[in-house]
Amino acid sequence: MRIYLFFVAMWLGSGQHIAQAEVFERTLANGLKVIVKEDHRAPVVVQQIWYKAGSMDERTGKTGIAHVLEHLMFKGTRSVPAGEFSRRIAAAGGRENAFTSYDYTAYFQQLHKSRLPLAMKLEADRMHNLNLSADEFAKEVRVVMEERRMRTDDQPQALLQEKMMAVAYQEHPYQNPVIGWMSDLESLDVADAAAWYRLWYAPNNATLVIAGDVKASEVFALAQRHYGGIARRVLPPRRNYTEPVQLGVKRMVVKAPAELPQLVMSYHTPVLQQPEQDWQPYALEILAGVLDGNESARLNKHLVREQQVASSVGVGYDSASRGPSLFTLQATPSTGKTVGDTETALRQEIALLIKEGVSEEELKRVKAQVMAGEVYKLDSVFYQAMQIGQMESIGLGHKTLPVMLAKLQAVTAGQVQQVAREFLQDDNLTVAVLDPQPLSGKSGHKVEGAAHVR
Repeated sequence: MRIYLFFVAMWLGSGQHIAQAEVFERTLANGLKVIVKEDHRAPVVVQQIWYKAGSMDERTGKTGIAHVLEHLMFKGTRSVPAGEFSRRIAAAGGRENAFTSYDYTAYFQQLHKSRLPLAMKLEADRMHNLNLSADEFAKEVRVVMEERRMRTDDQPQALLQEKMMAVAYQEHPYQNPVIGWMSDLESLDVADAAAWYRLWYAPNNATLVIAGDVKASEVFALAQRHYGGIARRVLPPRRNYTEPVQLGVKRMVVKAPAELPQLVMSYHTPVLQQPEQDWQPYALEILAGVLDGNESARLNKHLVREQQVASSVGVGYDSASRGPSLFTLQATPSTGKTVGDTETALRQEIALLIKEGVSEEELKRVKAQVMAGEVYKLDSVFYQAMQIGQMESIGLGHKTLPVMLAKLQAVTAGQVQQVAREFLQDDNLTVAVLDPQPLSGKSGHKVEGAAHVR
């Protein structure tokens, strides 16, 4: 067992620091990594099991299978009938759910600390005893298809995002939606689900995170009792995808029933590879805060309030993932303004930042904002576990978290200006526009929109 103190020492401008919290770690003989974060403020506990298998691991023609299998994990085992998992957790006063992303799939329960043995027993059982029947598969894949219709096909902004990702990435599997393409969902069968389960659902491909009012030694004993007997498996080799360098701006238009147009501008950007040596991803995080951190950030102040060229703006960037990342600007034109007007205004803001840089006042504000956000996150036991599980699943490790915070604090104004100059350029850019069609054109769930790329 390795025990260490997880320091989140963050300067908040007032000289205050977040209190240190203990994190304990052990790897079982079968390869399951168990991480415990003690937090004794309330008699609750969170269990999360993270599998390093997401949609980016799917094969061509089988998109969506990771998410479908997530649904099927609630359909019973040899000893727990379908629906009984959720019923038992609810009867214990807990809540549970799951989620699938590009990079991983995770399952969680939050309940009174005395019921942790129950949650472990149930979760360990379905790690290796899942029942997969053709009938249940057929039912659940139809549920996923309907979920896709409701959340993507009938949601113009989600549809725009999906089409943009498919164009922005030439090779990397991030080009495929996590929920899967409809044609793939229609062709999947229970054998595909069984194959995915056998490939990836193994203790040596998982991280168990327990956070809350627990003692680490007792958690390790429980984990050994419930998970320790599950056999490890030989994992398939993972392909190391590299996205080719983009050679010029890409533009596309998506036509779909909607009330308003929308503009998305996404630039290819790097992610953390060596957290202690890298600096560009940290500078990009600060750049995102300069442009869109709060009401006083540049884009909201200039484009929404002063110029009134956009009714809303947003910036997104994720520095930590298994694959590459995009620095994305989104905007909805104001009434009487066009998408072209909005794009011009966004470009002018970028050009101004590249030319004049950022002020020390802006830099200080964004850093304080980032640090304050981390303080607030620590109020949630669930989110503390989420941070650990995510960092482990993408390969950076949770001990990287304090390193990242320290590196964010060290970002300079010159570095922010430099990453803007280097990455916010047309050769890295994909522009996607939502061209709103009459809402009366919708017909049930069948309207999927049309995408045009040039």
